[in-house]
Amino acid sequence: MSETKKITIKAFRFNAETDYLPYYKTYEMEVGKDELILDLLNRIKWEHDGSFSYRRSCRHGICGSCSIKVNGKPVLSCKENAYDMIKLFGEELIFDPQSKKRAIKDMIIDKKDFWDKHNAIKPYVNGNVDPHPTHETHMTKEQVENILDADYCIQCGNCHYACPALEANSEFFGPAAFAAAYRFTVDPRDNSGQERLEMTAQLGQGVWDCVKCYECAEACPKDVNPIEKIMKLHNLQFEQGVAQSNVATRHAEGFLRGMKKTGYLDEADIVLYSEGMLGMYKHLPTALKMMKSGKIHWHSGIPFINSIPKIKNLDEVKKLIEISQTNKL
Repeated sequence: MSETKKITIKAFRFNAETDYLPYYKTYEMEVGKDELILDLLNRIKWEHDGSFSYRRSCRHGICGSCSIKVNGKPVLSCKENAYDMIKLFGEELIFDPQSKKRAIKDMIIDKKDFWDKHNAIKPYVNGNVDPHPTHETHMTKEQVENILDADYCIQCGNCHYACPALEANSEFFGPAAFAAAYRFTVDPRDNSGQERLEMTAQLGQGVWDCVKCYECAEACPKDVNPIEKIMKLHNLQFEQGVAQSNVATRHAEGFLRGMKKTGYLDEADIVLYSEGMLGMYKHLPTALKMMKSGKIHWHSGIPFINSIPKIKNLDEVKKLIEISQTNKL
């Protein structure tokens, strides 16, 4: 006899054409150990409520259509085992669309913002291609490996709608767009890399507004690891002379400056270096809280006062930085 568990599913319900506010509807069902989240979505529609709506297509984990959130966790429904979610969250599962504020009907959302940003970075090889080629384009093993699996992205949007930076800033391109920007910028057949680097270097929309929370890496069902591509774009901007001196790039430089000086992260010095003395005043409330908790001292950030001691073996740290640093800030 196959193993089953009785669970409760609370599904987000909303129809933009008829409903003023969204609500949750509860369904109870026996779930088998081999069922996927997509199976549960199907069962809600087939066994409980035919009006329940969601996207699905290939069922092979390559089209990205069926992404939703289960108890806040972004999942690709056709890939995620229901028992794994039950082990993680218990016997009450909550189904939400990827973005509640973009909901059209139940699990279906308007992904226009995702596709607009994806298209903006030119997600294709833009090069001079012979219209009547006589042979395939050759790439070395190193050139292929340098793409770093970014071409595995299925545009599901999980990372995009899990990104807190994008939630707070609608101009931000988002991790999926950055992964695509990196993938085509490093393609040796492409001629638009400079343009992409300039776009992704702009404050507000570019990679410098990423908060390094790693939510995109956790959300990706194909292990593309968008945060890795974001950091690669940082380096490419410096290497190719695209990076400009601004608060973000000086913050990166200030971080390295502090490590070379003491081996410790000097928060006050980073703010002073990246924003100047006047810029420090706007962070005064935060500084007072940090001072109260002992994270910084009253003299932190004041020039000519060494408020942080040097670590042991600082020379070794400097050598490691020199060996590993691929570009000059």
